[in-house]
This record gives sequence, C-alpha cells and structure tokens, in this order.
Amino acid sequence: MSKIIWSVIDEAPALATYSLLPIVNAFTKAAGVEVVTSDISLSGRVLAAMGLAEDELSKLGEVVLQEDGNIIKLPNISASAGQLKDCIAELQAQGHKIPNYPENPTTDEEKAIQAKYATCLGSAVNPVLREGNSDRRAAVAVKKFAQKNPHKLRAFASDSKAYVAHMEGKGDFFSNEKSVTLDKDQKVTIALNGKELKSIDGVASEVLDGTFMSISALKAFYKKTIADAKAKNLIWSLHLKATMMKISDPIMFGYAFEIFFADVFAKYADVFKAVGVNPNMGMSDLEKKIAGHAKEAEIKAAFLAVVEGDAPKIAMVDSDKGTTNFNASNDVIIDASMPVVVREGGKQWDRTGAALETVAVIPDSTYGMFHAEMVADCVKHGQYDVATMGTMQNIGLMAQKAEEYGSHPTTFELKEAGTVTVTGANGVLMSFECEAGDIWRMSRTKDAAIKDWVRLTVERTKLEGIPAIFWLDTNRAHDAELIKKVNAYLKDFDTTGLDIQFMNVTNATRFTNTRIREGKNTIAVTGNVLRDHLTDMYPIIELGTSAKMLSIVPLLAGGGLYETGAGGSAPKHVEQFVNEGHLRWDSLGEFLALAESLRFLGQKHSDDKLKALTAALDVANDGYLDNNKEPGRKVGQPDNKASHFFLAQFWAKALAEGKNAELAAKFAPVAKALVDNEAKIMEELLAVAGKPQDIGGYFRPDDAKAEKAMRPSATLNAIIASI
Repeated sequence: MSKIIWSVIDEAPALATYSLLPIVNAFTKAAGVEVVTSDISLSGRVLAAMGLAEDELSKLGEVVLQEDGNIIKLPNISASAGQLKDCIAELQAQGHKIPNYPENPTTDEEKAIQAKYATCLGSAVNPVLREGNSDRRAAVAVKKFAQKNPHKLRAFASDSKAYVAHMEGKGDFFSNEKSVTLDKDQKVTIALNGKELKSIDGVASEVLDGTFMSISALKAFYKKTIADAKAKNLIWSLHLKATMMKISDPIMFGYAFEIFFADVFAKYADVFKAVGVNPNMGMSDLEKKIAGHAKEAEIKAAFLAVVEGDAPKIAMVDSDKGTTNFNASNDVIIDASMPVVVREGGKQWDRTGAALETVAVIPDSTYGMFHAEMVADCVKHGQYDVATMGTMQNIGLMAQKAEEYGSHPTTFELKEAGTVTVTGANGVLMSFECEAGDIWRMSRTKDAAIKDWVRLTVERTKLEGIPAIFWLDTNRAHDAELIKKVNAYLKDFDTTGLDIQFMNVTNATRFTNTRIREGKNTIAVTGNVLRDHLTDMYPIIELGTSAKMLSIVPLLAGGGLYETGAGGSAPKHVEQFVNEGHLRWDSLGEFLALAESLRFLGQKHSDDKLKALTAALDVANDGYLDNNKEPGRKVGQPDNKASHFFLAQFWAKALAEGKNAELAAKFAPVAKALVDNEAKIMEELLAVAGKPQDIGGYFRPDDAKAEKAMRPSATLNAIIASI
C-alpha cells in the first residue's frame, strides 16, 4: 500500500484534520493509499526537544531525502518566544514535566534548556522539510471562481496619503550586504574582533551573504517615521516577521516599542530592569512582568497617556480588546499584514475601530521596496478589480535552507563595536565595520538549489507560455552572484521562444502589476523571503486568501511536498470555535494538496485506480467551488465540518459515475447515502452551532474531545465508517 504522510500541526488546520482525515483515509484506502500522520506541531516539537516524544520532524527530514517521499504539510506555528512560553505553560498544566523557558539563562543548566527550546522557535519546520523549490499558483478553477464571485476590496482615496516607509541609503541589511561564491569546500569562520562567533562547513559553489542592520540608523529611521505619521495624521504601523526571522526581527520590534514610548521606558527604567522587562517581547509580556508591582497602575497609565497624547495613532491588532501593534512581536506578520493594508485601501484600524490611512513601517528595504510599490501602485492607479485581474504565479528559491530564513544559526546581536570578518581557506572573504548592538547575519544558498530553481522556472514557463521574471537586482550583492549562476544554468535548457527577464524588485512589481491590471498572467521567480511576501499578497488580493493557492514543492530527491496555504488567521478561528462551535477555516488548500499528492503517486506507479481516485477528487474540488460550499464566517452558517461533508458527497458521486468499475461499484451506495441523508447530516452538524466547545487545550488538544467536537454527525460518521 502506498503511503502519504499528513502533518499534525497547530490551531485551526489541526482542528479541521479531526474531521477531514477520517474521510480522506476512507476514500484513499479504497485505491491502496494509506494516509498516516506525523506530529510536527509546536507542542509535539517541545516534547521531543525535552525527550518526552519521538522527534517526528527529524524523521520527516529523512523522508524528504527519499525518492518516494510524499508529504502533505499543513501550516504550523512559527513560534515567537511568547508563544513558546504559553505552549510550555499549557503542557505543564496537562501534566508534562518540562522546565520553564529561561529568557536570560545564567547557569549552564539554564543555557542547555534554552538551547533545546530554541530548536522550536521561528522557522523550525520549513528549513527541514523544504528540500526542493516552490511552485505556487492558483488552480484554474479557483481563479475562475474568484473572478465570478469577487470578494470586496476597499477603494483607495484619490488623495490617499498611505505609503510604505523603509530605510534608504546606508544602514539596513540591503545596503550593507556583501556576497561571495565559494570556490571549494572549506571551513568558514565568522569572528568579531578576532573572537569566533560561529564556524560552518562551507560547500563548493554555494553563495554566502554577510550583512548587518545598523541600530543607530534603525533608531533614526523609527523616529523619522513616527514624526511623519504625526505630521500627516496617519496611523503608525510596524510590519516585521519575528516568527521566521526569530533573532533579528524581535530585536527590531523591541527598538520600535522603546522609541515609541521613550519617555515611559526612561522614567521606569529601574523598575523594568528589576522585573526583567524585555522590550523585544512586547507589551503583553511587560504587563505580565509588572503585575503586582507597586507601580503597576502608574506605569499602565503612563503608557495610556502616550497613546492618548501627542503620539501618532498606533495600528491595532484588536481594537475591541485594546491590543496594539506593540502587544507581541508575532502578532503582526508582514506577509499577512501588508496584504490587508492593500485590501483595505491603504488603511488599518485605530483604537476606536475606525479604518484610517497608515504609514506602514518596514525597516529593511530588501523587501520594503516591494510593499512600497504595491501601495504606491494603488494610490496612483486605484484598487484592483478582482473580476478581471490576472494572476501572479511564483517559483521560489527555498531548497536546502536557501537565503535569510535559514540564517538563524549565523545571526548575532553584536556585544561590542569592531570588525566582523568572514574567513575561508584562503583568508578573509568579507569584513564589516559595526557598532555595538548592530544585528549581523550570514545566509547561504546552495548551488544545487539554484540549478533546480532555474530548471523549474524553464519548465513552468514552457507550460504556461507567459513571461517569467527573475526578481534579481544587480545592485544587491546577493542577487549579483545569483544572476551569474542563473545566466550560466539557463544555457543548459532550450529556452527558444520563452520570455525570461531579470528585473529589480521595484521594476518587477510594476511589470507584474501592469499585466495583472490588464488581465494577464506573470511568473515571478524570486528568492525565499520574497516568495513568502508575494504568495500572500497577490492571492489575498486575487482570491481573498492565500490558503487557496496550490503550493507544490518538487523535492530534489524525486518526491513531493504539498503545502496547504497560510495559517495566519488560524488563532482567531480557534477562538471562535471554542466560544461558539463554529470553525470557519477553509480546507480547500488541503483538498488541492491531496489531489496533487495522489496525482504524483498515480503517475509514479501508473496506477489506473489511483488516477481514477484523483480525477474524481478534481471533479469534487470543482463542485465544491462551483456550488460555493466554503465555510461561512458566521455562527449558524455551514462551517468547516460541513465543507468536508460536501467534499465527501461530491467525491463519492464522481467515483460512482467514473470509469473505474471497481471504485464505481464501491462508492455508488456511499454517494446515495450521502445524498439521501444530506438534510439529517446538516442538521446534526449545525446542532452544535453557538455552543462552547471543550477541546482540552489550545496548543495540544485532547484527541478524544477534539474529535467529538469536530465530528458531531453520527449519520455521517457511520457512512464514512462503512466504506
């Protein structure tokens, strides 16, 4: 029997799995495919780090290196330190004997504990599993459905003042970057004033990048944007990705927090030092640290006075709860938050819930340039028309921990001023003059990953017959090295008649957006981080969500990794489900990923039954879209559980009417039962609407409780069990 591995992850997608996976397995086993689970959730990884559970992530890291590896990966939490601490507290309350997370370790034991927990922070999962490059695009049926049923985008005012602020000139990662390509395998050492920070085993032909963020320049930038927001009466909003850039971005977040509330931090510096306040952890952690202190009320009043005083308005995460942009570094994640700014007409929400124009603050210009052009384009040309706009497809360079998302082990907050050197076998490769507190990092891009990136680009460009643009800037050190390699590797393929170009970020954005407004399609060929930004921005504008994108990772070893969209809204979905029994998570991403996973197996093994099962699922997915069976947002409407029922109904009907006689005979009675009992099943599924649900834990639900909550229809369960 063939095997597909389905990742057990977190939050809303994890809850949906309790309902969906029994249906999936009932159908796939009929064609000789078993779908098995692997727990790579944050809680599972925490327990594994402490030796209390199997290290499933490491096992999957071996699977992706196998020729027949086949994994469906749902969105997982890329944890901030705050989320990690909350997860640990929940596990402790459930009886797991694990230590607290030591924020500021002093003993060897505490340092060892922190090191173990550090493996669970940030982008811990993706670099292990992404042993291939990314092919992300909207399925044709999904794109057509969005155009026929356009979601709402808010207009940009004709005199809109909204804009994106990023650092310019010297000071940020972009401007300080240096890059080299190694000529041979060698030990590479990073040192500060001659004292080693880290050594790595460099690989021949890989690209190494070194760069740093000047903290003095960053502070000046923040002060300037705060003053400008105040002068122009704009909401001030900060957009970072602390979940993935787990070393650098929390630090940059902390400086913004301190500068915005500079007077408060100065006045209560002694108190904050005594209770261990860390600005990088945000306001929520600060409030926990000062809880019970004699000056607690006074300090809270001081923060409130700034908010109500002369400072510019702050973007809110939750206006109703008074949760600001400074609550926690992981609350605002740039690739999810910036599409909202565009979708809402250049606006974010203030403390009263009013939508007002914003200055979106993105310190590093490397990616700030993309978002700046997206907003500027809408200010100049107006909002997009969902019914007529074209699409952006993406080929992303991410194999073998490519680029910045793999830089955590080589990112440092410098303890002293001086010279950072990167030294190889033949001497110094790069050097940098830095100040104390600057954030220095090195990232790597392997040659094999670049070769495969070019191959995948040529392959998709031939299939699509549309322009492919490498978003590479000759003025960026890293990109200049990649341009040399891409030009060399393009010669290995027949590119006759293909439109393949190179453009910097701003020009590539303009080119893509011009075509999109004309209803034309374009392939954006980008690095790892831009891949994330683009494949949230464009789908959210085009489709209403990035969760509906096809996300295929052809693995270098020959297998496949199928990702199921973005989970940025997952926490709110869980909150609604626990309070009201309604889960609005849309599992279409899982449906599409499953179809691609089955297609891979059917093609690899030339299995007619598998091909029939896949073809029927394609029909079911079309039916799901054509009949608008996605979950409703409000309690009382069909939710995620109902969407799984309809997928099963459409899938069974397609199999019953299909060409494979064995499967048709098996699923004809199933289809009839699902159709005949539709009213009863829907009644049972909706009976829990409006009722609180006990799932036994946020980070680690109790399986029995969660399954009961997500499978409330005895009639549906019996039909599925009968297959």
